[in-house]
Amino acid sequence: MTELKQRGLRFILLEHDAVLPEQDMIWFGSEIEVVKYQNEGQPIMTSANSVKDAVDSAVRLQRGITQVQRLSFGIDPGPRPGVAWLADGVVLGVAQFERIENLAAQIIGISSALEFHQMVIRIGDGAPLSRDRIINDCLTHQLAIERVNEARTSRGLLRHNHVISAIRIALLSGEPVWEFQEIQPTEGEIRDIQRQSRKKSNGRVTISSERAYAVACGDISLEEAIQS
Repeated sequence: MTELKQRGLRFILLEHDAVLPEQDMIWFGSEIEVVKYQNEGQPIMTSANSVKDAVDSAVRLQRGITQVQRLSFGIDPGPRPGVAWLADGVVLGVAQFERIENLAAQIIGISSALEFHQMVIRIGDGAPLSRDRIINDCLTHQLAIERVNEARTSRGLLRHNHVISAIRIALLSGEPVWEFQEIQPTEGEIRDIQRQSRKKSNGRVTISSERAYAVACGDISLEEAIQS
């Protein structure tokens, strides 16, 4: 509110569950509010650390400046990665995917419907096995990718809230990744894939450690390993 007043911008304060007075109104909210009400009006995610950027984005929207300078994707890695995409800091969409295979192709599909000058993909540094496979997938598709320190992205969130973490990751600059990553699954990760094979086959099949290693490296899918 202080930033809006300093810029001479008129605004109103609404309760978090209030109906927007106008259908296309620009509004500010927390990550959780923006995800929950992303189809209502024109939401802009903001926090105490991003107020100026959020108001800049609102001014562009208010003036009808629709040309996007930077399209940013944030990925919270894991077996079911959370993904968020933002246009100059404005959240356009979020999703949680059931698998990491072909994630880069899905990102390309999303970006193809938008006009922008620059695109960057930012991925958290957790879940090394999933992270490195996603990085290699992006590099194979010649996509610019950065690795972001995840330490602050999950602060204050419920466990496994991957979508909100993905938004936070998209907003943080990271270290560019230029080289393909060596996939080195641990014994614990291999055992976990074997456990998944038992669960997925209702206890009928436990795949071998060799098959589990191939699944971990992305050479075959878990379904293929169970069926073969």
